[in-house]
This record gives sequence, structure tokens and C-alpha cells, in this order.
Amino acid sequence: MISRKQERCIALKIAYDGTGFHGFQRQPRLRTIQGTLEETLKNLGGIHVPVQGAGRTDAGVHARGQVIAFPVTEWPVPAGRTAIALNGALPPEISVLAAAEAPLGFHPRFDALHKTYQYTVFRRAARCPLRRLYALHERAPLNLCLMREAAADLTGEHDFSAFQNTGRPVDSAIRVIKAVLIEEEDLFLHFWITANGFLYQMVRIIVGTLLEIGRGRLDAAVVREALETGRRGLLGPTAPAHGLCLERVTYKERIFVE
Repeated sequence: MISRKQERCIALKIAYDGTGFHGFQRQPRLRTIQGTLEETLKNLGGIHVPVQGAGRTDAGVHARGQVIAFPVTEWPVPAGRTAIALNGALPPEISVLAAAEAPLGFHPRFDALHKTYQYTVFRRAARCPLRRLYALHERAPLNLCLMREAAADLTGEHDFSAFQNTGRPVDSAIRVIKAVLIEEEDLFLHFWITANGFLYQMVRIIVGTLLEIGRGRLDAAVVREALETGRRGLLGPTAPAHGLCLERVTYKERIFVE
């Protein structure tokens, strides 16, 4: 009798500092998170395995809870030991936080119910060199009441055509934002945004617009108008990438035991 090789799917929760990478998605001759993971997995297991990610973060964007998965038929490392083995081989900017066997067919992006991003702003006249790679420096005072008023208009199901930059065509720009929270922590301001999906640079456009409203350069009603008209030109600039972090991905079933 000929034995068939058993198909498996291994899922990983990873964190990374995106500063020195050209984003998550593999690109020829460029250092990316996906490319680095696939190269390390090949060195570890002796076979090429294509890595799928929950979010295609841009260059300079960080992650504390990115989820990836890769299907295999031959994998020499038990799932429980995969995190330890990978962390011994990955560069210091990437860390595997957890590993688990996932159901066959699991896709970290398409099976996700929600994703949560955090954008951090450092508020002080003098910049903080120790936070320059992870927070946007903001010198001007901000009107948080107006920012929160505008943020409330974003929640729910909307056509977010105005809140995307060109570069990644989509069939539909309709998304559901579960929550937009603006949290103060000493000199830091954290934007927490949870949705069932995001368009290209959507979070950074939301943050850039809310900051312009807080500075008094845009009216809070511009958010509602942009949702109704789909006009990108009504909104603020795209906030820089380095303040953004993919915090967590939520699934119907629990994938990791930590």
C-alpha cells in the first residue's frame, strides 16, 4: 500500500519591527517580512513553503499580532517546537510569539473576523529620539473633542472609497468599522481602529484626517461628507507609516494557546 503524505497547516503569531523592511509582501530583490520568513522556513525545513499573512503591512509598519500560515506535507519540526526553532534563525526584528496546527484550508486573511491597528502619536514640542521609529511627532495642540466627534461617524458599515490610496484595486470598498478609539497615555495619543477589513492605507488616511481636524485645519463634518461622496480630496494627508502597528487579528475559533 502506498502511504500518502499528510497535509498540514501551521499558523504562527508573529511580531516585527517594520523599520528595515519594504513591507510584508514578498518583492524581488527587496527585504520583506514574507520573503524573510519563507527563506528562514526553507533553511529550517529544507523545502519552500509559501507564507500567507493576515495583513499586508506597508514599509515601516510594525506588528505585535500578525498571523501567518503555511501549508505543508513534509515538515520536520513539530508545531509546538516551530516557534523556538524559528526564533533561533530569524533576524532580531522578527519574533514568533506562538505556533499551532490550524485546520486545513485556514487562511489568516480571509478567515479573519476583525483586525485591530494602533497608531501612536507623541505630543510634545521637543521630539523624542527613542520613539522616532514608532510614533508620529506632533508639536501642535489637538482638539480631542472634535477628533472623537469625527471618529464616531466612521463606525458602522460604509463605503470607504474616499479612505484609500491607489495601488491595490478592490471589488468593493464597503467595510465595517467596529470601533475607533482615541486614548491618551501621558504624552502619547493612541488611535485604536478595529474593522472587518481595511483598504490600502485606510488607517493612515483616517489618522491623518483626524489629526487635521484636531489641528483645526479641517471641519469634523468632512468625514461624513467624504463617506457620502467618495472624494479622497476632502480628507487629510496619509499619516506616516512608522506610527502604525497591527495589534491583533480575531478569528471565530481560537487558534493559539498562549
